[in-house]
This record gives sequence, C-alpha cells and structure tokens, in this order.
Amino acid sequence: MRLIGKQEIEDIAIGAALLGTGGGGDPYIGKLMALQAIEENGPIKLLSVDEVPDDALVVPSAMMGAPTVMIEKIPSGEEAIGAFKALQTYMGKEIYATMPIEAGGVNSLLPFVLAAQLGLPVIDADGMGRAFPELQMVTFYLDGVSATPMVLADEKGNNTVLNTINNVWAERIARSATIEMGGSVMLSIYPMDGKTVKQSAIHNILQLEEKIGQTIREAKLNNYDAVSEVLKLTNGYTLFKGKVTDIDRKTETGFARGIATIEGMENYQNEELYLKFQNEHLLAETKEKTLCMTPDLIAVLDSDTGMPITTEGLRYGARCVVVGLPCDAKWRTEKGIEATGPRYFGYDIDFVPVEELINKGEE
Repeated sequence: MRLIGKQEIEDIAIGAALLGTGGGGDPYIGKLMALQAIEENGPIKLLSVDEVPDDALVVPSAMMGAPTVMIEKIPSGEEAIGAFKALQTYMGKEIYATMPIEAGGVNSLLPFVLAAQLGLPVIDADGMGRAFPELQMVTFYLDGVSATPMVLADEKGNNTVLNTINNVWAERIARSATIEMGGSVMLSIYPMDGKTVKQSAIHNILQLEEKIGQTIREAKLNNYDAVSEVLKLTNGYTLFKGKVTDIDRKTETGFARGIATIEGMENYQNEELYLKFQNEHLLAETKEKTLCMTPDLIAVLDSDTGMPITTEGLRYGARCVVVGLPCDAKWRTEKGIEATGPRYFGYDIDFVPVEELINKGEE
C-alpha cells in the first residue's frame, strides 16, 4: 500500500493519456477532479492486487460515451457516487475498493476521485492495459466475468440498473441509454471478488502510467528526447513523424469516429499516414503498408514535448510522432483478437503484431 498525492496524479494523467491510445476521455479534466478531491480529502490509498482479500467486493468505476462530449459536459463527481451507491444497495454488500476499467485518459483518474470522496482504496490494476471503445473489451470478458449488474448515472440524477444476458448486450443497451442520457454517463460495472481481480486484471497499470508521466516530465527538465525515453520504457516503436493536415471527426452512435491524415516529415517525407479511430486509434497505415493495428497500442505524441495527444485534441498543423506499443499478451489470444482485432472494427485485415510489421518494413 502507498499513498497517492498530487504529483503522482500529475504523472499518472500523462501516462494515462499515452496508454489511452487517444481515447478514454480528456485526462486533463480527470486530473483536475482528482487534484481537487485530494485537496479536500487527503491522499488516496493505492493497493497492489496482492493486498486485496479474495472475498472482497471490487467494483471498477468509469465514464462511458464519446470523449468529445466531455469538452462541454464535465462530470461533477456526484454521478460516480450515485452509480456506486446504487450498485452497492442493489448487491446488498459493502464495496471494498474500486479500480480503473481501462488505462485511458479520464478513466484512469476518475476512480481516484470516487475513492477520495468515499474513503476507499484504489487497486493498481485495470481490465485493458490500454483503452478500448466498448464495454466488453476487457480481460474480464475474456475470462467469462459478467459486466452486470451495472449502474449508469447521469448529471441530472437519473440512474439505471442493468442485468443483461451477456456483455455484448450490456454494451448495446448501455450505449443506447448513454445517448439518451446526454452522450456520457458514469458507470459502476464488472463487480467481482478479489480473487477474480488477481486472476483476470492487468496488474500494476497505474504504476506504469506514473512511470511514463515521470519519464516525460524528467526528460523535459533535463532536455532528453522524451519520445525515445518513453519507447525504451514501453518497448515501443516509432511509426511515423509528421504534421496533421486533415481531421475528419464526428460524434455518432455514442463514439467519436474519424480519420486523421498526417503528412510526413524528416525520414517520412513524401508519405502520408492515415490514423483511423473510434474513440481510440485503431489502425495506422500509409498507402503502401500497415504500420500498427488494434489490439496493439497506437499513440500520438507532441514531437517537441513528448506529451500525448488525444483524438479530440488532434488539431491541424500539430507536429507529432506516432508510436506503436505491443499490447498485453491476453489480447493476442484467439478470443482477444476476435473481441478487439481489426476485423471486429470492420477492417479487412488479419492482426499482425507491431514488432512483426516493423521488422517486415525494415527488411
């Protein structure tokens, strides 16, 4: 167990934006909410997975919806408390701790806000090791854990309890409700015991996010190349360097969808990269070749500072480095690729690991 204070939150926010692969909501808003919660309630307990009792009830907390909506509709924190308490009442058992459902943007930070307000610990684990756009895209789903009962809560005071026949139906019904509730809601979801968390979650993800943020911060202070330092830490690869020349982005069916076009610079002159996203970056390709694809991670970093840029933060003229990182091994299983691979999202290609694509491109 250790205590998380303001500097740790600052670093986690940066790492969350990178592992969020462009999605997971704006980490800046989540960071401000977490800093305020610590100001009002003091540091937050962070537990390793091994410190959680096997029979303890653990409930991840998250936001669902299109990240673009949060630019105009900022959560207050009351929505998460409403969802959490409603699920606790429904289940008739006290919740021991919360955790992030994904390593992405605001969703890495919102559990800290809830934990500070309710005096609960946060567990250093998540269900993705990155961010994905749909509720069933978690390691818990791969292991047969039910997403429901779950509660959705909005800023108006509405909350909805869902019990569904499977996790794909949970996503479909919850997405429809999210659209009706204003495009974004807070969730209490995937209730499970401590033993299941230990078996199914991706461990030490918040620690990794903190280390990424610390690496970028120290690189800036010491005039290191932040991007190369991050790639060393994450075993990642540079995919492309260039300038954003076009963004085709729209919010529909509860997601931010689109394509970003990046004109090559330096060693990538006379090439164009096309980044396709659905909340998160899913496919990076030029006209000649594919560079990286889901479930591997694709992130966009500012070429000067190394700071991650979210899909809603991509702007015309931004100079950036696009990087690819290997996903957790759980996603490279047959079921993991079926649930989150390129064909699930409608791309007519088979999954190839980023390291194989890079090595093939260098031959």
